[in-house]
Amino acid sequence: MDLIWLIPLLPGLGAAINGIIGVRAFSKKTAALVACSTMGIALALSTVAFWQLLGAPLEARDHVVTVATWIPRIPLATAHGIGGFEVPWAFRLDPLSGMMILVVTGIGFLIHVYSTAYMHDEPRGGYARFFCYLNLFCFFMLMLVLGSNFLVMFVGWEGVGLCSYLLIGYWYEKKTASDAGKKAFIVNRIGDWGFLLGIFLTFYTFGTLDFRVVANAAGSMPVETMQFGTLSLICVLLFIGAIGKSAQIPLYVWLPDAMEGPTPVSALIHAATMVTAGVYMVGRNAVLFSHAPMVMQIVMIVGALTALMAASIGLVQYDIKRVLAYSTVSQLGYMFLAMGAGAFAAGAFHLMTHAFFKALLFLCSGSVIHAMAGEQDMRNMGGLKKYFPKTYPTMLIGTFAIAGIFPLSGFFSKDEILYRAFLANKLVWGLAVVTALMTAFYMFRLISMTFLGAYRGRAWESAGHAATHVAAADGAPHPSDPPAHGHGPWHGPHESPRLMTVPLMALAVGAIVAGFVGIPAALGGSNTIERFLEPSFAGVAVAEAAELSRGGEIGLMFFSVAIGAFGIWLAYRFYVVNPDTSQHLAERLSGAHTLLSNKYYVDELYDATFVRGTMGSAKGLWSFDGRVVDGAVNGSGWLTIFLSWISHLFDKYVVDGLVNLVGWTTGESSFRVRWLQTGLVQNYALWMLGGVFAFMSIYLLAR
Repeated sequence: MDLIWLIPLLPGLGAAINGIIGVRAFSKKTAALVACSTMGIALALSTVAFWQLLGAPLEARDHVVTVATWIPRIPLATAHGIGGFEVPWAFRLDPLSGMMILVVTGIGFLIHVYSTAYMHDEPRGGYARFFCYLNLFCFFMLMLVLGSNFLVMFVGWEGVGLCSYLLIGYWYEKKTASDAGKKAFIVNRIGDWGFLLGIFLTFYTFGTLDFRVVANAAGSMPVETMQFGTLSLICVLLFIGAIGKSAQIPLYVWLPDAMEGPTPVSALIHAATMVTAGVYMVGRNAVLFSHAPMVMQIVMIVGALTALMAASIGLVQYDIKRVLAYSTVSQLGYMFLAMGAGAFAAGAFHLMTHAFFKALLFLCSGSVIHAMAGEQDMRNMGGLKKYFPKTYPTMLIGTFAIAGIFPLSGFFSKDEILYRAFLANKLVWGLAVVTALMTAFYMFRLISMTFLGAYRGRAWESAGHAATHVAAADGAPHPSDPPAHGHGPWHGPHESPRLMTVPLMALAVGAIVAGFVGIPAALGGSNTIERFLEPSFAGVAVAEAAELSRGGEIGLMFFSVAIGAFGIWLAYRFYVVNPDTSQHLAERLSGAHTLLSNKYYVDELYDATFVRGTMGSAKGLWSFDGRVVDGAVNGSGWLTIFLSWISHLFDKYVVDGLVNLVGWTTGESSFRVRWLQTGLVQNYALWMLGGVFAFMSIYLLAR
């Protein structure tokens, strides 16, 4: 466990090697080997550290490793006087971070392996650059989850934001991709503003940024039940950061656009890394949040509303990756709902199971896109089941898992959240149930439109013969040219290579078995995951809540499974048995369909208000600067020039005139006076005689 600092260092080293040397000199095979081997060793170290953690006594499962002193002790004001601000570069391994490093390195490694085949058509330099970004992303995410204090976490927090910009905009020559990268970066900065203020207020309140010290101090403070105090304000500010990073209302708009990046990027961002950072941060500060029940209510409501809204948008999407993107937003809402209901372990449990089946679903979609020469519109697919003997069953497993079908992993984690929501707030539970129905429907809609029914895509050439024409469904556009970014001549749908299908099968196994660590007591289990995570949430203020009987809990389980099964059956009826039904329903409910297709016009609203408002303000300030500020400066310049010209005239004609006049007068006077200086003695004697005569005359007259 003392070597946990190597876990983030290894992918960071891989990023440095590929970024400095690989883009210039490495072959594709070497670049992939460097990236995958560093992630593989990080996974091995994470497994060893996790195993050692399991072997430690329950009270000793909190291990801190200090690498160095980052910021030496300096005096700084706190609420209790002048305190010492000191930040060590330290990593903390406990059950929560232990689970996270396994998820990040395990799923991250599989995504790296998958990417070696998926991105193989990229140019050599771009291939190495891609793996540099992937390694760097994992480095910062591991830094985030292992950091023992807010500031080390913030380094990872900002790092994954930077890497999301680089990866989403990987195909930077494509405007939509570069715009999506900028959108993700800017929206995340809004959330980070709140997170930073929360960090500042945390230090001012507690005099430290260490998670354990803050938790212990907060645990000794009274729960802010009747007032919105300092703890509540800290939690609100931290939650703003979580909203931005984990794509909740109102800062969720960047996540669907993130689909412009390569599919492995989508899997990495949505499943194992960035979007779960906000959920992890709330869980890491569970003691703080549990002492701010008003904020917990906000977290629960925001999560429930986000889950419902995103699921409703996913009902009408046709881009296979965007369906999964809105599914991610919805599932993140479930996690925040659990956190807000005080079920921190349930939220972390769903984070773990979601990582498996969502990574599986994204990589399966990438397998389809790869085999369909870049096609992402499900209206141009259909009937692909026979071409994908490995991708289809694994994606079906992921679909059943996210729909909450027993006994797959999603059933256990989602059922625990629904159970806790039922105990906390019946209305929120109702929203979560409706969301579960929508989730099952749109996910099996994806399966139906992609793999079942008749093929609706474009034609392909086979063995050099003429293309076989296949008619498209009404309203489904045919791409006339093969998509860019490496996809060459297309010879029809086909199964992906082994480097892509093996990770799918590994993730499918995870999606099946990962839930068994959380079998509830009602089904004869002991909810192992909750007991394992218990030390990470020590000190949480637990409110008294009524418990259901075993029969009632099992009844809720049957109900949730029935809801999922009903959604699947409904999608099958609409898109396989009677495909015209969905079209007729869309026409009858055209208003609602248009509203959902346009994603509630939230992007348009933001564009009309914040974006155009910001641009309009910028133009107004530019005009003010040009006409008023620059005008005042330029006017001052012209006035100075004019006054200097007046000063020049005054100096030339008045000052210089007076000086010249004095000089001229002196010169003329001296010219006249010098006539008296003849040099002749008789003249001087004459002037002396005249002087004596004048003096005597004046003297005699004065008497």
